[in-house]
Amino acid sequence: MSRHALHHLPGIVPFAHSLLRQALQAGDQALDATAGNGHDTVLLAQLVGDSGHVHAFDIQPAALQATRQRLHDAQLASRVTLVNDSHANIRQHVAPGLKAAIFNLGYLPGGDKSLATHADSTVQALDAALALLQPGGVLVVVVYPGHAGGEAERMAVEDWFAALNPTEALAARYQLVNQPHAPPLVLALEKRPKCV
Repeated sequence: MSRHALHHLPGIVPFAHSLLRQALQAGDQALDATAGNGHDTVLLAQLVGDSGHVHAFDIQPAALQATRQRLHDAQLASRVTLVNDSHANIRQHVAPGLKAAIFNLGYLPGGDKSLATHADSTVQALDAALALLQPGGVLVVVVYPGHAGGEAERMAVEDWFAALNPTEALAARYQLVNQPHAPPLVLALEKRPKCV
C-alpha cells in the first residue's frame, strides 16, 4: 500500500492544502512564506483566481526559478509576486489583508540541505504573518523536524502556537504519530475577529 493511499486520514501536505482550500476564494490575498519548488504557490494562485494575488518568498534564487517555471507552465504567473528575501522580512513586502498563509519548513527538496529554515527567522515570520492576516484567515505551517536544526525549529514553532492568546487565534496540531524517525506535522491557526 502506498503511503499516499489513505482513504480517510489525509497525509500531512494534503491536510495542509485542505485548510487552504477551505479558507481561500477568488479575490483573496495569500502568502507562501517558503516557495521552494512552487507547489504551494501554484495551489494558492489557483485558489485566489484572476482577481486575487499571492506573494511567494524564498531566499534561494533556484527555488524562485523553479516556482517561476511552474507558474508559467500553469499560466498563473500574473497572479504571483516572487520575492527573493527571507520570510522574516514579510512586512517589508506585503500589506495587511492576507486570507491565508502557508509555511513549508526545512530545506528545498533536491537542493542544498545546509540551506534550511531556522527557528529565529521562522518565529519572526510567523509574528509578521499573523499581524498581516485578516480576521477569519488561516495560517498553516508544515514542520519537518528530521533534518539538522529541524527539531529546534519544531520546538520553537510549537511554543509559538501554544503561546497564542485564544481570544486572538485558535490553533491546532495534526500529525500521523506512528511514523518512523521524526514525522512531519501541521500546525495551523484561524485568526479570530476582534470583539468590540
